[in-house]
Amino acid sequence: MTSTEDFRRARDLLLELHGDYQGARERFRWPRPERFNWALDWFDAVAQGSPRPALRLLGKQGVTFEASFDEMRRRSNRTANFLRRVGLRRGDRILLMLGNVPELWDTMLAAMKLGCPLVPTTTLMTGDDLAQRLDRGAVRAVITEPAYAHNFASLMGSRLGVVSEGAAPAGWQSLATSGREPDGFEPEGVTRAADPLLLYFTSGTTAQPKLVVHTHASYPIGHLSTMYWLGVRPGDMHLNLSSPGWAKHAWSLFFAPWNAEATIVALQTARFDPEHLMRELVRNEVTSFCAPPTVWRSLIQMPLRDYPVKLRELLSAGEPLNAEVISQVRAAWGLTIRDGYGQTETTLLVGNFAGQPITPGAMGLPAPGYDVVLRDPEGRHASEGEVCVRLANAPVGVMSGYLDDPEQTTKVIRNGEYHTGDVAQRSEDGVFTYVGRNDDVFKSSDYRISPFELESVLVEHPAVQEAAVVPSHDPQRLSVPKAFILLAPGHAPEAATALAILRYVRQHVSPYKRIRRLEFQDLPKTISGKIRRVELRGTESARDSSKRRPHEFWEEDFPELAG
Repeated sequence: MTSTEDFRRARDLLLELHGDYQGARERFRWPRPERFNWALDWFDAVAQGSPRPALRLLGKQGVTFEASFDEMRRRSNRTANFLRRVGLRRGDRILLMLGNVPELWDTMLAAMKLGCPLVPTTTLMTGDDLAQRLDRGAVRAVITEPAYAHNFASLMGSRLGVVSEGAAPAGWQSLATSGREPDGFEPEGVTRAADPLLLYFTSGTTAQPKLVVHTHASYPIGHLSTMYWLGVRPGDMHLNLSSPGWAKHAWSLFFAPWNAEATIVALQTARFDPEHLMRELVRNEVTSFCAPPTVWRSLIQMPLRDYPVKLRELLSAGEPLNAEVISQVRAAWGLTIRDGYGQTETTLLVGNFAGQPITPGAMGLPAPGYDVVLRDPEGRHASEGEVCVRLANAPVGVMSGYLDDPEQTTKVIRNGEYHTGDVAQRSEDGVFTYVGRNDDVFKSSDYRISPFELESVLVEHPAVQEAAVVPSHDPQRLSVPKAFILLAPGHAPEAATALAILRYVRQHVSPYKRIRRLEFQDLPKTISGKIRRVELRGTESARDSSKRRPHEFWEEDFPELAG
């Protein structure tokens, strides 16, 4: 059996077992080819002669680009031939800094065909961050849009520079000329499945970004678990809201939908516009839609019932989704958002899968192909502890390690397990619920406090759009929970609002978990949109607690809360 046939057999099994989670857990086995090049062995194989749409890009006025699978095969071959002609060879690393433009997908396929590892980077990156990526990634070439080429002016050295379209700046090349290249491609040798393919910088919510290495197996094959969670099927229209440069873009706007032979639908608008999104969901008859919690929290402010969507699958990932959001969307559309959990270092590890009972706010169950356990600080099995992936059955979707950092690698891959650094609880029926990062969970009066649990209660209040909970120093309790709150439109950062929120939390949590302090402000986020609690913790621990800040309220301010 060839590597392509082995991959197809595993893919087809998961498609067949859509809605049969237990069957998928029992019967699925990871394909383990020694040689595998997903772009050549899988994508080109299914794309040859296929008129089915593979990629549709949407601007403010509608469709700006659409190409069939066969057209994408030929476009990427021309791109690969062009890059080879201008000097790239197998093993050369490419920093890819493109938005949702056609050349992003062309180049990702082309780089795979060439055997050139990719270092995807957001278009928001500038200055020292770019310099760090170029140096730490040992980058040989940069591919970006003309508008961003100036960001590399003092950084290129002997590196090759390529712009995605238009006239090239001095010393650069332009993909605009790739259309003259032949649309057939001959690879130089074979690709080993263990060869590096993607080098991702983590988003750095709690520490300096690490450089994750994924292979020609770990993401292309590993995202079979993500495909199963998404529920995408051949011919589906799948829209995902993720920014290029981050791992979730590869999860849900590249590998998983094309593993299923579904159409990728992506927005090109610079700013998120919920009304535009809703119109495009309807106009393009999107069948599956995935978005981060920040987007879902914005969408529930919309009159969702007014939009006649054709959606079948609703997904959320990036951070845990609060139960209140799930409830409001279900009330509007009769569909349940299925949360999923994974990391840049992995593919989908735990999720709420189609056909399974869903506990609102829970991460769900381990994905097919993964053995997930919880460990307490002493390394024992626990009902609450760090999420760990057992490596005994060599799950394909786990990274090979951190680039040039054996110390960090051995911190997370040890004793036959990959340690995620995330804490969860497991119920008697095996359902996992997220608690927080190891760094986020804190103690108050010797009780363990989960920020996520309190944040889930806070966002149920109509005045709260987003919230982040961190410890605030207290001489008696060591620390107390403090909430930083981004208010929903129409609500003022005043004492009456603070009192209403504190009262609401008191009604819905045990006394030891109460929010004792809160502050209204914008929340610091990573470029990928995740809340940086580490920044809030640092600010809070360094402050003079005897002095209040503007829009800060403590429960002691309200005699009504005494007792």
